[in-house]
Amino acid sequence: MIKFAPSILSADFNVLGEQMAETARGGAGWAHIDVMDGTFVPNISFGNPVIKSIRKRSDLFFDVHLMVVNPERKIRGIADCGADLITFHYEATSDPGACIAAIEETGRKVGMAIKPGTPVSVIEPFLHRLDLLLIMTVEPGFGGQKYIPASTARIAQARAMFKAAGLDTDIEVDGGIKRDNVDVVLAAGANVIVAGSAVYSGDVYANTKDFAEHFREWDAAHK
Repeated sequence: MIKFAPSILSADFNVLGEQMAETARGGAGWAHIDVMDGTFVPNISFGNPVIKSIRKRSDLFFDVHLMVVNPERKIRGIADCGADLITFHYEATSDPGACIAAIEETGRKVGMAIKPGTPVSVIEPFLHRLDLLLIMTVEPGFGGQKYIPASTARIAQARAMFKAAGLDTDIEVDGGIKRDNVDVVLAAGANVIVAGSAVYSGDVYANTKDFAEHFREWDAAHK
């Protein structure tokens, strides 16, 4: 089943709560929340106070993507702010297994992300411990970038690895996803779709509804 996670990084922060409500009304079940530290990626986004604030106003599934160095230091605080799933970057820590254990201790779902230049094979030791793999389809840190075409084969490789291990783990894609290329990543094996500017530019409700209806049709056709 496809899960849709509009990225609030592209929202108008002046009306963030209202726009998130519009994505929920349009059929999105998740909210993708990028936490950036200005070190692992050049930009700084937002942290615990914002997540805690919007948690009070939203019943969406909070998909928190840590783009920070030493993510193990942030995990407990992010969990306490209301995250449902916490994703850390493989490249941001010297001990991915310890990060996984730290997330497991909070009771939240475990996600691991890999950048476009990181071999997909690095996930192999962790396959059975992940609830979600996030394959970045652009270089992390900036919204509005174009999808990297080589990502398609990486998605397919990851899906094949999970299948070979007898797993149906969620594969999320983030970066450059639009209505005109989303079928490419779905066909490759992704089932959690992040979109930012494609949702939050223009009519948020209409854009979300368009994606959500397409995903329902895709699921029905690929049962």
